[in-house]
Amino acid sequence: MTNVQDETPSAPTPRKGGIPGAVKVGFVFMVLVGSAAWLLSGTDNPFVYSKLVHEVMSDPDSFEGRHLRVEGELRQGSIQFREEPCEWRFVIQKEGKEMPVRFPQCVVPDTFRDGQGIQVTVQGELGDDGVFLANQVIPRCPSKYEMQQRMEAGEEMPYDPNAPLPGQT
Repeated sequence: MTNVQDETPSAPTPRKGGIPGAVKVGFVFMVLVGSAAWLLSGTDNPFVYSKLVHEVMSDPDSFEGRHLRVEGELRQGSIQFREEPCEWRFVIQKEGKEMPVRFPQCVVPDTFRDGQGIQVTVQGELGDDGVFLANQVIPRCPSKYEMQQRMEAGEEMPYDPNAPLPGQT
């Protein structure tokens, strides 16, 4: 004869000294939030306030000292460079408003050139003197189609848009 008491499964015994599941989930959540905040705190922050030149220069006092990105067209003939200390100065414009920019570094991207009608995005802060102190300059080249239209209008292109890329035949 079998004893019924021996066949019934025993209830699981509670763990002693273990970390509850809610605490583990909370810890993982805090680590993820902290990591995301740390990653976004750099100068390449994708959440930096972004504006166009005419928006900023219509009310410069409201943007003074704030970290932001500003986009405009490079004004032809405005690029100046000095070696001691290294610094680039230029003007970007949009809808009749202009913003002088200082970029205190020696090197700018290769596509940052005068006379090409390029759009430029600068990142940094607007000073109380109305000059934008940039820590990053991002030129945006005209598209192939814009270049083609400009070439048809008689402008000389910096390169042949129909030429094969290096390594292609």
